[in-house]
Amino acid sequence: MNSRHGTWLIVTAVIACATGVSAASRHPAPTKPYADWPAIKTSHGEDTALDARVRRIVAGMTLAQKVGQMTQAEIKSITPDEVRKYYIGSVLDGGGSWPQMNKHASIKDWLALADAYYDASMHTDMSVKIPIIWGTDAVHGDNNLFGATLFPQNVSLGAAHDVELIHEIGASTAKAVRATGVTWSFAPTLAVAQNARWGRSYESFSSQPSLVHEYARAYVEGMQGDFGPHNVMATAKHFVGDGATWLGTDQGESRVDKATMINVHGAGYFGALEAGVLSVMASYNSWNDIADHVNYGKMTGAHALLTDALKNKMGFRGFIVSDWNAIGQLPGCSNASCAQAINAGIDMAMTPDDWKAFIANTMHQVQDGEIPMARIDDAVSRIVRAKLSMTSLDKRPSQLPGAGDAGMLQDRTLARRAVRESLVLLKNNHDVLPLKRGMKLLVVGKSADNLPNQVGGWSLTWQGTDNTNADFPNAQSILSGLRDADGAANVTFSENAQGVDAKNYDAIVAVIGETPFAEMMGDIAPSSTLRFGDRFPEDVTLLRKMAQSGKPVVTVFVSGRPLFVNSLLNASDAFVMAWLPGSEGAGVADVMFAATQGKQPGNFNGTLPRPWPGVPCPDSDKAGASRWLFAPGYGLRYPTRHDLTALPEHDDVKACADASSMPVFHTLAVAPFALYLADKAQGEQAVGTDLNSEISWPSDRPLLRLRTVQLNTQQDAKAITWLGAGRFLARSVQPVDVSKLAAAHAVLQFDMVINTPAKGSVTLSMGCGSGCHASVDLGPTFAGYAVGTRQSVSIPLACFAKLGANFASVDVPFEIAADAPFAASFADIRINAVKEANRIDLSCASVGVK
Repeated sequence: MNSRHGTWLIVTAVIACATGVSAASRHPAPTKPYADWPAIKTSHGEDTALDARVRRIVAGMTLAQKVGQMTQAEIKSITPDEVRKYYIGSVLDGGGSWPQMNKHASIKDWLALADAYYDASMHTDMSVKIPIIWGTDAVHGDNNLFGATLFPQNVSLGAAHDVELIHEIGASTAKAVRATGVTWSFAPTLAVAQNARWGRSYESFSSQPSLVHEYARAYVEGMQGDFGPHNVMATAKHFVGDGATWLGTDQGESRVDKATMINVHGAGYFGALEAGVLSVMASYNSWNDIADHVNYGKMTGAHALLTDALKNKMGFRGFIVSDWNAIGQLPGCSNASCAQAINAGIDMAMTPDDWKAFIANTMHQVQDGEIPMARIDDAVSRIVRAKLSMTSLDKRPSQLPGAGDAGMLQDRTLARRAVRESLVLLKNNHDVLPLKRGMKLLVVGKSADNLPNQVGGWSLTWQGTDNTNADFPNAQSILSGLRDADGAANVTFSENAQGVDAKNYDAIVAVIGETPFAEMMGDIAPSSTLRFGDRFPEDVTLLRKMAQSGKPVVTVFVSGRPLFVNSLLNASDAFVMAWLPGSEGAGVADVMFAATQGKQPGNFNGTLPRPWPGVPCPDSDKAGASRWLFAPGYGLRYPTRHDLTALPEHDDVKACADASSMPVFHTLAVAPFALYLADKAQGEQAVGTDLNSEISWPSDRPLLRLRTVQLNTQQDAKAITWLGAGRFLARSVQPVDVSKLAAAHAVLQFDMVINTPAKGSVTLSMGCGSGCHASVDLGPTFAGYAVGTRQSVSIPLACFAKLGANFASVDVPFEIAADAPFAASFADIRINAVKEANRIDLSCASVGVK
């Protein structure tokens, strides 16, 4: 074996993930860990003239003008005239939000809206005009923009171990974003992710804090540059510890000691502050330092972290923005009101839809003394200072060089280079790779010619779902790249290998992997294994079928995280981890073929940025010495001199723990369930996965209307309006056995808001096959709920058992039936056996069950 970073193959000891660094890594941990949050020396020093100018501006502002500057609204929810009227400091386009809600909006459309917002901000009655800034999640290129180059996701870039590459990508992304008139990017993500269960782990460069530190500095320097016409404001996010949550739960609790939080999870912020980053986004997660018996709670409300650590000790002079409606997660707060967050150190509140109420509430809180005026002045000063630092804000967006130039959106050469550098070769038995040009290749697998799978989440839409190849016009699939490299006549593609005889080919390339996801939806439950085949068994079946052909099998694995794939490795002669390579799939073929006349040989340069699991449950106490198969820093190059032997597949391990809950709907329906609108006479309609569409069903004479709204977190709820008799339900084609959960005294639980009270009955039902149905009337219960107030509803499964439910065969775990008038929003539907401290279960008697 010839590994660039040493001779790791099968790791026989647990990797110390607190440092995340193998012995052979080129990024050693600091020899002297910090005992407390360190003072950071920034590349941008004190500017007394700028500070004096900021003081003069803020002193001349009214309270309404100050609070307006502290407010960030979503472009779907605010007009340019409202920006002018309310002195709004910032707007944003969330994932899956575009001008006129047109996914294919052109660069001219973006620029025109940017001009409109800018002009509005410069035509207020303020004595000194303060330009608006527009924020966007440009996290792997300008990924919300139709036709833009999409770079590999961050975990891919971590595998490249190339700091200069990161600087260039930061600069290229800024150039693309600025050409649309947008001035602020919510990037880079500096999480040091420790658990692949986390659905955002692919947004983390590495589990190695030293690499994240270097990348943070390079990315910010590239993106912000000298604040010229092709630069935008960068954001270090999410402060702090989002990559440390217990069992990888999104927005969960980080249970690490202070030394780990500072030296591991703070490392990226040290690099970003050194580079002079102008904004930091507070994280959704909470921090419980169990070792020191200090529970800091949610970061958005943690004064000890936002003010004491980040601003005072580390010396951050920019401003802190909250995440999407994060202020509403704090106790006693709502999406429209949270003095606690402002007092803790939040300078700008991301209040996408409730921005107007936030302004009014915050002004009242200042007037009532709940928020000191000094805190408001500090927040506004930080925002104004950041804006003044960006000298390009002095001009209208369309007046800057490159504005509206579609060519600025493209950097395909750089993106293809990033793909080549990020690929990791995990196995190459018998030197199957490199392939010889002119070989007859059979290409199979769902991700070979699937650009949505290739680019992943945060690509045009929030979750990366509801996209097709046509949504990425300037992209090249992995299949297309293979055809270019080998000659189209030599490459046959059959996604499922139907109707082809693999024995007629020289080699088989199988391109398989995960499908797109982002935060929340990408989490793997603690009870589930990390076995890839548990969620995508069809890929395992396909690969084993190809292995039986006797031909060499090369697997290209498209995924945002290392998973337990021993069955795939055993069925493959060569195995390439392609991560989420973005829009330039041809970079994969660049390193898979040998040199010929006029063609330079490629080779693999990437090495693992995080450990690779060797067992289905690597975070289990029982994982033992075989916990990790490959260590960080592992990666093969041509030629190899070691074959990987057959690996244990651990088919006997079905779960990592007994499931304590079964999710049914969490932003999207959770497999195997799907959501439906239904009526006895009209049949039913599947709701689907589009988070931006509205459904009126049936279309000719609607009985039900559905739209996606926020109840707890971004786009997590379905708002249903009953215009007649109808049902909203979740159903699985294959019945599910929930008898163990029922025996553990589980409840059917969901969050809701009553929007229009019902005048008649509202029944909640569970279905268990033909003729098996149990219903309770929640009409009287709902009548006691205040309109517009969030409620958590939980009914013991025992109530449904008394009505004859068969929990061994549940196909409909949730169904609401009602008639007009009634409207309500539903979120986080699940069967839950975990007793939550503040949960109050309804009694069976209260819902009419004796």
